[in-house]
Amino acid sequence: MRTRSLVMLSAAIELATGAALIAVPNLVARVLLGVGLADSGIAVARLTGIALLCLVLACCPTGEDTSTPAIRALLAYNLLAAIYLAYLRVGGGFVSYLLWPACGLHALLALLLLRPACEKILGKAARTNKQ
Repeated sequence: MRTRSLVMLSAAIELATGAALIAVPNLVARVLLGVGLADSGIAVARLTGIALLCLVLACCPTGEDTSTPAIRALLAYNLLAAIYLAYLRVGGGFVSYLLWPACGLHALLALLLLRPACEKILGKAARTNKQ
């Protein structure tokens, strides 16, 4: 999969998640975690949805080339999200049926983003060493 397509796929997933967190945060929590949210949880979930939409805006490629910061940001987000979702399932006591698939999706995206992130970083280091 091309890096641009991979970044677009990851951004599209986060766009949908961010929009859902803003529109129906309680439903997202019930489906993902198996529990509802208190009023403060709804406020934090909506703020998280806004943050995800901002991540999408910052990471969407505008041309054929995808920026290194966008790849690194999406890699970090997906890796940390996978780790945290796994923790919630294993150590946090949440048992929703979508928790493992969400964890797996984030882990897969992180693995797929790892190669282009390393290529961009190593390519930049090689260009710097030539100078």
